[in-house]
Amino acid sequence: MKSILIKTLLIINLFFVYSCKAQTTNDYIINYNDVVPKLNLLVPNKTQYYGQNFSNFYNELLNKNINAVILTYDSKIDTSEKYYVLNLFFIDLNMWNVALDNSFQLPAISITFENQIPSQIRNMVKQADSKWNANFVQFFSNMKIEKIEFIGLNGYNSTDNSLK
Repeated sequence: MKSILIKTLLIINLFFVYSCKAQTTNDYIINYNDVVPKLNLLVPNKTQYYGQNFSNFYNELLNKNINAVILTYDSKIDTSEKYYVLNLFFIDLNMWNVALDNSFQLPAISITFENQIPSQIRNMVKQADSKWNANFVQFFSNMKIEKIEFIGLNGYNSTDNSLK
């Protein structure tokens, strides 16, 4: 009797685990299909934000109901320790594993600034665990945009990694 109960619980747990994974994949696809059309609306007009403060572009993201979730920063040149690039992602960390496990695209915007990002960005990102928040909005608000690139907008399961 105990053996049947244990086997039944094991089978139920396995079904639960597999159904959660399927739901998570489905959730990723729903999230991707929600955010990408909104990002695609910004692509044709991205150059109008060149030379403008980040706050202008960020307000347009908010107007389109596009919410950044994660950020990273980078240099213009691989070997440099000077940071000019802000990368905004729109999928939360829980969904990153789903995307990576399934080779799905991660929708993102890469913003290169005219001037170097102040060095305190390292500590800010570390303290915030890379989660986008109002402090980052304020931090970047007056920085002038040099270039904007959109990443991962060619379909969640596309192998086309070209930038827009």
